[in-house]
Amino acid sequence: MAGKPKLHYTKGRGKMESIRWLLAAAGVEFEEEFIETKEDLEKLRNDGVLLFQQVPMVEMDGMRMVQTRAILSYIAAKYNLYGKDLKERAWIDMYVEGTTDLMGMIMYLPFQPADTKEKNLALIIERATARYFPVYEKALKDHGQDYLVGNKLSWADVHLLEAILMVEECKPDVLSAFPLLQAFKGRISNIPTIKKFLQPGSQRKPPTDEKFVAVVRKIFNI
Repeated sequence: MAGKPKLHYTKGRGKMESIRWLLAAAGVEFEEEFIETKEDLEKLRNDGVLLFQQVPMVEMDGMRMVQTRAILSYIAAKYNLYGKDLKERAWIDMYVEGTTDLMGMIMYLPFQPADTKEKNLALIIERATARYFPVYEKALKDHGQDYLVGNKLSWADVHLLEAILMVEECKPDVLSAFPLLQAFKGRISNIPTIKKFLQPGSQRKPPTDEKFVAVVRKIFNI
């Protein structure tokens, strides 16, 4: 039997968090090897295991996979979370790209200068409520199903729940105008594998704080 996937990244959310989410949703146990110093990162680079000298990197099925999108696509396809045909896959991809854009704005917020944070936080809330969440609300309304694509749990649903929870950390009542997304959040959060991941003590990482920002800046020279 193959070993558990091994995730190589810092001890925080960043680009690895969506990978943790998707593995957890699929019920896959995984191990983590944390990059805690600049030397840890340099060792991976010098060992030649990072295709483009970058993390995240996931050891899985005899591969050392890099590039977040490639890793997520592989996991989604392997665990039947990527639709039943090309059309469903295209919709999943579109929805995932939207949530990725929104989560990217939140991910980089803690690394921005203090004098721009308030303005950028307001922009995140505006984009979430005017550009992104209305799309998902309408999708759920139009086909009247429990899930975004094909009435079956997919990568798009997992990614959307992660995005919703990230935006709620910025503004707790952000879903007040989106009743179908409120119900969606409740449904997806209660899927047993996801519910387990949302419990204290899981491998889900906390929001990025100033202490973690300092560690990341040191490791990656930023």
